[in-house]
Amino acid sequence: MAPRIDRPLSPFMTYRWTLTMAMSIVHRITGIALYVGTLLMAWWLIATASGPGAYATLQAFTSSWIGRVVVFGYTWALLHHMLGGIRHLIWDIGALLDKDAATKLALATFIGSFLFSIVGLIVLKTGAYGARGRVVLFVITIAVIALVIVSLLRWIDHLTRLGRVGETTDRVEGATRQALKARLRDPCLGGRPLHDLIDDLPGETIPITAEVVGYIQHIDMPALSRLSEANDADIYVKALPGKFVYPHVPIAWITKPGNEVDIDTLREAVCNAFSIDDERSFDQDPRFGLAVMSEIASRALSPAMNDPGTAIDVIGRTTRLLSIWANGPAGDPEDEPTYPRVHVPPLDSADLLEDGFMVIARDGAGLIEVQLRIQKSLLALSRMGDSAFRTAALFQSRMAFDRAEAAMTLEADKVRLRELVRSRGNEPGVTVAFA
Repeated sequence: MAPRIDRPLSPFMTYRWTLTMAMSIVHRITGIALYVGTLLMAWWLIATASGPGAYATLQAFTSSWIGRVVVFGYTWALLHHMLGGIRHLIWDIGALLDKDAATKLALATFIGSFLFSIVGLIVLKTGAYGARGRVVLFVITIAVIALVIVSLLRWIDHLTRLGRVGETTDRVEGATRQALKARLRDPCLGGRPLHDLIDDLPGETIPITAEVVGYIQHIDMPALSRLSEANDADIYVKALPGKFVYPHVPIAWITKPGNEVDIDTLREAVCNAFSIDDERSFDQDPRFGLAVMSEIASRALSPAMNDPGTAIDVIGRTTRLLSIWANGPAGDPEDEPTYPRVHVPPLDSADLLEDGFMVIARDGAGLIEVQLRIQKSLLALSRMGDSAFRTAALFQSRMAFDRAEAAMTLEADKVRLRELVRSRGNEPGVTVAFA
């Protein structure tokens, strides 16, 4: 039996239907409808300039039931597309991008365009516009048409870039950079560092277990701090955002409360501070961003894609991201933590480097161009950061080198890789004990 090949699935099989997705599709449909509706606008302008007979023919059409449906549909499509364009402009400046705000904005676009269409037609039918008002309406209509044209050009430009690997990696890199910088500002999410869970954990503690299976997306540190202060107890977090958890396995511990409290109620309150869902999130989980970058490179290196250039681009982006982490925390490590009674483990540099490079080194083990870039990046990173970061970078360099030695078939490629490692190993600040 032939081995099963994991091929990429169609987006229609992997995406979950959302209101934001629906409004995005409607935004494109209304853009197409405006092409047809512009013919109606052109007919109106030509009839106005041609004389009473031609204008009477136009009025006869627009007064019929099908004409009213067409005019209403065009008005609604015009306003919906305009408001949708404004929605995308708001997103382009980085505002209202969270899930709830994006959904509300999409819903507001639909309702707003619908109501504006009804109000505009009612006011026009009641004769509220005089001669000057119709001139103003005409000027506004021209301005709206210009806005529609700009929106259509912007939409076409968006379609030309939609789904490109470069745009995807740009977005992932940006989200990961933001998560890394946020974690550097608060290395332990604002809590007190928990370096050794075994030695630092007090003897008498109450385990807090998850009630569902999934990934921890977010930890509500203010809520944990309030619980610890209210119950005169310390909370020790075990599972960081990105951790896959399941029932009966502790995600945290809390010391014995200093006051009388129902233990089950306290357990539930602490557990509720951990947001658990089916998927990981970039918010408090910079490792997820590095893993996604690595997955992009891995797919590019698959036999179906055979795109080592994308993998090399991802290696460069990952190196930039990890160099940010190597610079260390942005604040003073001696500063008092924001939540002193909540103890949180810091991120391990070895985990970050493994997330960023291990999969690429495995899938690109037989490609000399990929291995050369990996070694250049890892040996450059081995000159940055603290001793733990440098050691982790050298470890990944050694692992990548061993994989390449085992996978490459051409001796010339192996010699070239060895020479690179030796030459970089002789540079100041780098100690290479292999090759």
